[in-house]
Amino acid sequence: MKAIISVYYKEGVEELAYALKEAGYELISSGGTSNYLRKKGLEVVEVENITKFPEIFDGRVKTLHPAIHGGILMRNWVEKDLEEAKRFGIEPIDVVVVNLYPLEEKLSEGLEEKELMEFIDIGGPALLRASAKNFYRVLVVCDPKDYGWVAQKLKEGSLTLEDRKYLAVKAFSLTAYYDSLISRALSDLFEVDRIFPKFAIPVKSLGELRYGENPHQRAWLLENPLEGLGITKVKILHGKEMSYNNYLDADSALKLVSQFQERACVIVKHNNPCGVALGKSPAEAFLKAKETDPESAFGGIVAFNQPVDLETAELLKELFLEVVLATDYEEKALEVLKTKKNLRIIQFFGLSNYWDIKKVSGGYLLQEEDTVDYQKLEVVSQRKPTQEEMEDMLFAFKVCKYAKSNAIVIAKDGRTLGIGTGNTSRVDSLRCAIQKAKRFGFDLKGAVMASEAFLPFSDSVELCAEVGISAIIQPGGSIRDKEVIQACDRHGIALIFTGTRHFRH
Repeated sequence: MKAIISVYYKEGVEELAYALKEAGYELISSGGTSNYLRKKGLEVVEVENITKFPEIFDGRVKTLHPAIHGGILMRNWVEKDLEEAKRFGIEPIDVVVVNLYPLEEKLSEGLEEKELMEFIDIGGPALLRASAKNFYRVLVVCDPKDYGWVAQKLKEGSLTLEDRKYLAVKAFSLTAYYDSLISRALSDLFEVDRIFPKFAIPVKSLGELRYGENPHQRAWLLENPLEGLGITKVKILHGKEMSYNNYLDADSALKLVSQFQERACVIVKHNNPCGVALGKSPAEAFLKAKETDPESAFGGIVAFNQPVDLETAELLKELFLEVVLATDYEEKALEVLKTKKNLRIIQFFGLSNYWDIKKVSGGYLLQEEDTVDYQKLEVVSQRKPTQEEMEDMLFAFKVCKYAKSNAIVIAKDGRTLGIGTGNTSRVDSLRCAIQKAKRFGFDLKGAVMASEAFLPFSDSVELCAEVGISAIIQPGGSIRDKEVIQACDRHGIALIFTGTRHFRH
């Protein structure tokens, strides 16, 4: 019986190698792995003694040989295979232990193109796929985490066909991931800006979550290794395990708060902003954001694009929150927040954009992420907005981009006063935003309104005029744009067209 061991990550492989030796296997290896095993006191046969051919091209070719792949792929239940193996002097290989060159790690090191190509493994995936294909006879081990339990089962003689099937699927999953990583990384590197008819996006599981959107649904957190930042790359400093819904809401908060250069605070509830504000300090920004809708803020997600200080932490402590995100925390602020046993405290390092993917029955929808704010800022009304109105409109339009459609945001002085989301008519979203603003005591005179899509009728303008809203920003593009503009002019409302819609379903 023979076992081939060829691994990049060598630490701990000797445990499995000793178990194989004790079980009667002859160990075959090459290069650095054979040197490592010899230093651990194991006898190893070099691959070239099997192939009768030396390693060439700096080790690029060593296991790609019929004596190796024939030994793996031969079927001992097929008479013709046995006859051909005997004729060509091919001896069966029964165990394959392989892991792959660290392409994923090397992608972040800024290597030159030709240097990076040397970390694309060819022989390793071929060995794994061959042995996984022939799992009835060949045991394949591709994950160092499996060395221990496989070694124990070898000692006990208890490896089953189900174990072989599990390890085969794991090997195919690894090579599929590895190939998808290569194709997408090279697409980025070579600036191949297209989606081929057949392609893959690499994802790896960071672990199973407690449950999904509801307790009866299973859920996992998956990471795209080509995205260097984002919600999967945060540092969790304290609190309960993050849930599926926590991640969704925290991601929305992270995306929105990252849009602002000024000090900002965002409060998110059920994937919608319920309060957003700028402030001279994080405490001021938080208080203003909370005042937009203190009822919805209860049990929400709060994000800051700045470090959290002690003053802010004391304010946060007084409100029941699920998650707090910030770029950093003062030591004393962290101490205060950690008194809330279940509060999830997260440090984030930035945002990345890749693809936006949604599941539909039978497949997926894929699109570019929405990274454009606006194409233009065209004043289409007779009255031009003041500088203050323009600043508030740009602020409100950013917030509107991250609220569920149909979305309306009313803002003034760098803070939201009312947010209407998810209604099936735009005017209803405006009514909701106005109602919320009035319920919490805001005077809307001189406020601005942002709509993430065009106003289909002038009814929204009439409502704005009734409550004193003085400026509106929207994409434009409706067949009734002229009516909307005329209504704004009748009421002296400044109107800006952006030319960019921000539906968010």
